[in-house]
Amino acid sequence: MAQALLRFLSQQYIEIDGQKEKFFKGIFGIFGHGQVTGLGQALEQDPELLKYYRIQNEQGGVHIAIGAAKHLNRLGCFAVTSSIGPGATNMVTGAATATNNRIPVLLLPGDIFVDRQPDPVLQQVEQPYNINIQASDCFKPVCKYWDRIVHPQALMTGAINAMRVLVDPAETGAVCLALPQDVQDMAYDYPEEFFKERVHRIDRRPISNASLELVVEKIKEKKRPLVIAGGGVFYSLATEQLKTFVETTGIPVAFTNAGNSALPWDHPQNLGGMGVMGTQCANFVAKSADLVIAVGTRLMDFTTTSKGAFQDPNVEIIGINVASFDAWKMDAIPVLADAREALVCIGNALQEAGYHVDDEYIAEYGQFKDDWNAEVDRLRAILPDEGDVHLPQPAAIGVLNEFMEQDDVMVNAAGSMPGDLQRTWRSKGPKTYHVEYANSCMGYEIAAGLGIKLVDPTRNVYVIQGDGGYLMMHTELVTSLLEHKKLVILLFDSEGFNSINGLATAMGSEGHTGNELRERDEETDRLVGDFHLIDYAASARSYGAAAFTVNSLDELKDALEQAKNEEKTTLIHCKIMRFSQSGNYESWWRVGVAETSAMDKVKIARKNMQDKVKLARKY
Repeated sequence: MAQALLRFLSQQYIEIDGQKEKFFKGIFGIFGHGQVTGLGQALEQDPELLKYYRIQNEQGGVHIAIGAAKHLNRLGCFAVTSSIGPGATNMVTGAATATNNRIPVLLLPGDIFVDRQPDPVLQQVEQPYNINIQASDCFKPVCKYWDRIVHPQALMTGAINAMRVLVDPAETGAVCLALPQDVQDMAYDYPEEFFKERVHRIDRRPISNASLELVVEKIKEKKRPLVIAGGGVFYSLATEQLKTFVETTGIPVAFTNAGNSALPWDHPQNLGGMGVMGTQCANFVAKSADLVIAVGTRLMDFTTTSKGAFQDPNVEIIGINVASFDAWKMDAIPVLADAREALVCIGNALQEAGYHVDDEYIAEYGQFKDDWNAEVDRLRAILPDEGDVHLPQPAAIGVLNEFMEQDDVMVNAAGSMPGDLQRTWRSKGPKTYHVEYANSCMGYEIAAGLGIKLVDPTRNVYVIQGDGGYLMMHTELVTSLLEHKKLVILLFDSEGFNSINGLATAMGSEGHTGNELRERDEETDRLVGDFHLIDYAASARSYGAAAFTVNSLDELKDALEQAKNEEKTTLIHCKIMRFSQSGNYESWWRVGVAETSAMDKVKIARKNMQDKVKLARKY
């Protein structure tokens, strides 16, 4: 059965616009008992079917797969395999990250014996009320398709259904095929047609005539429309069509993290990031927009500032999406269509009608954009206090941004960096900005950077990783060395969870919630003692990487130059000034605040939260 699975996967192709590609690019894994003699043996016997990569952590393997598939605009995929117990549950976080981001990844955890003869086996979960429940059942809430292959014949329908989901432009995400260890080793006379070449064609869903007419009329009657572009713009290969649409109509566009870099930062209609982590100019325009055209975005709370971004009482929302679940968000007018097809048809119809936003609106958002560019310049010019080795975060990001070349890729996911990146990063070309924020998964960054490098080795990949995320998961750095795939890692060390510490203190905390990397104080028995300092550069060198420690912005520039000339993965350790991230800029994010408290600052935060909720849309 395991041999049949590999042969099947090797024959899967994906096609869009007449371009055909092999779908599976390889498999990541760590082997355990049972599965090593099943799928592992199959990979050893037929290595040409699927390239195998040794990883250091199963979650890291899933993150590598996500980074690669996201960079490939979902036109390629990796499988990830694990043992039956902790290896399987290690992958659950990665599965959630894939599904939340609508990114395909195939998970192949080992499982128990279906004949149950040796029960309970090592790593088997035993529930006395239902012995069918196992570790692999944990994937059900975080996968788009789940199956346990309890007989070798069942592989055929299971594998075909897995492909149905993996290549679906609307309902894709993590797919789990749990593989019981005895079933992996069973022989079955599979029909030859199961192993035929299968080409999965992505049909572009056209916009219906009724939807086209409705959308065009809505836009024509509005004075202050705004486009919000999400990852669907990339996945439908619509960056050029978006550019044409906004240039033809004069409508400005703001971006989610997944949509960022679809247009270069200096394009006149590009207002930058939208929402909680957005630019001041995008949020100013959103407040008075009378129409929001949401293209390929799921309108999460960070994009809509917890549904408080759009303050015009008559504002309407159009949701253009291949996924009906997303198209209906925020009571939008749903338009079920491929983003590229919709933008082309709507743009052509508006052009024929002679539609263009008025000059006053263009001048207004143009001035907002100019003012914001000046603010970014100001943030990047902030210097640390004399003698302080802690660098202001926006300034350090600016040094990297200005250093990187046109097609270099920046990767990030969690902490306070995504806010500064979405606000201040100046994307120079498409697919150069890779920030995972649907799951904001700490530890994603290095693994995802490796995924990009594996499928696009000519690009330089720069990873920004916070020290909190680095301590959680950084060991795929070793995998990058094993595979000779160079990454440049900027480790932003704020001596703790700087982002969540900032949120806590903003909501009334005194900062004693364990977010800082402090030792326990013997007198108070709380985590308020000395900071625990770590030599991250020494750690990286111990793995075999090159490493530098910098104490100033000029040293950071020098280290980047040296890292560029290194032949192997290089880490640059930068001390980052706590709470130096940029501000909220006309945005707000709803988080829970205690309704009653003895702390005055918490009472104030609760009152502020209640006031903001009154301005938000109710559903």
